[in-house]
Amino acid sequence: MYDRDAHPHGHTHQHGPAAPVSAQLRRVIGAVLVPFAVLVLTGLVVLWPGGAPDEEDGRTGVGFDRQHEQAQVTEVTEVPCEDIGVQVREGAEGPCEHATVEVTSGPHTGRTFQEVVTPDATQRYSPGQDVVVAYAPDAPEELQYSVTDVKRTVPIVLLAIVFALAVVAVGRMRGLLALVGLVSSFAILTMFILPAILHGSNPLLVAVIGGSAIMLVTLYLCHGFTARTSVAVLGTLISLVLIGLLGSWFIDWAHLTGNTNDQTGLVHGLYPGIEIRGLLLAGILIGSLGVLDDVTVTQTSAVWELKQADPRASWLTIYRSGMRIGRDHIASVVNTLVLAYAGAALPLLLLFTIAQSDVGTVAFSELVAEEIVRTLVGSIGLVASVPVTTLLAALVVSADRRPDALEAGSRRAGATSRRGRRRKR
Repeated sequence: MYDRDAHPHGHTHQHGPAAPVSAQLRRVIGAVLVPFAVLVLTGLVVLWPGGAPDEEDGRTGVGFDRQHEQAQVTEVTEVPCEDIGVQVREGAEGPCEHATVEVTSGPHTGRTFQEVVTPDATQRYSPGQDVVVAYAPDAPEELQYSVTDVKRTVPIVLLAIVFALAVVAVGRMRGLLALVGLVSSFAILTMFILPAILHGSNPLLVAVIGGSAIMLVTLYLCHGFTARTSVAVLGTLISLVLIGLLGSWFIDWAHLTGNTNDQTGLVHGLYPGIEIRGLLLAGILIGSLGVLDDVTVTQTSAVWELKQADPRASWLTIYRSGMRIGRDHIASVVNTLVLAYAGAALPLLLLFTIAQSDVGTVAFSELVAEEIVRTLVGSIGLVASVPVTTLLAALVVSADRRPDALEAGSRRAGATSRRGRRRKR
């Protein structure tokens, strides 16, 4: 029984290079993918943003455009809230805190100021803690500096290093290539997708072009320029088209505006030209892309290995075997996708629980309905990618009529059989 690739998450475990396909089959695959790649490249060139959008006064109102400096908390003392004229909400117990903060960068290095921390504040300070402060040069001197955040560079960078080392240690060269692909995806997202949307380009079109570029770069970079990778690309592309169609249809049918939180409301207020519903659909496409890559690469790799294990098996036999692997993959990945969205929306679900709303009211409100549509549309595309990719892979690998490949496969199968008989003796 051949089961070494039956694990649903094993798309980095190829046991040696795939047998090369015939030149004719490579030409057929190239005839499909080359025009697609040219179209994506053309889209990148046409929609590429020319720089940051202009603002009349140079300030967006988001808060990150203020001048920031580094500072350190030097002392924290407790004081009664009433002594400093601070009112706290009912139920909050305990004294207020006076944090003395010293500016350590910028034109006023060495200046100190006081930051009041109420007993109901979620962020607390301690002596020696590094913080980030905002500088407002037009404000009165005593109000020019205020703490906006704590400095967390060291733990975040250390966590990223641990992650990178773990990926390379386990994945070796594949892990290193995966990290390069991750950097490439982030670059496309920050240098093309986000600026292009801010420049007024259609969010859905930008997401399709940018997502396709991410797919092409990461898949071929991590898995090589092989026929099996090309089949995975085709399966991912078909599934993305399905997600785009279903998402567009149900967003319109359910009358979802996409303007359901403070972030989207602020974006719409600052850039009224951005189509918020298109932004919602673009988010669904990009969010589904990573999971789709996992499924399509795994299914394609499994089909190729099944064919190498039994070179004379028909495409239908291989398809059925691949689908048995795919069903396990569907069961695990769909659950993962739903739980990921539920985890992201956990504060929202807690608010509805506190309000003691009935299930119908919660489920059909726009806040939750948006997450339901996002989850279910992505899951439908994910489920559809398994039979689509498995069928494509089975047809492609079975259409390859290279005699030497069949002969080599037969020799491998025969050698395996002889070793098995010797062990039995």
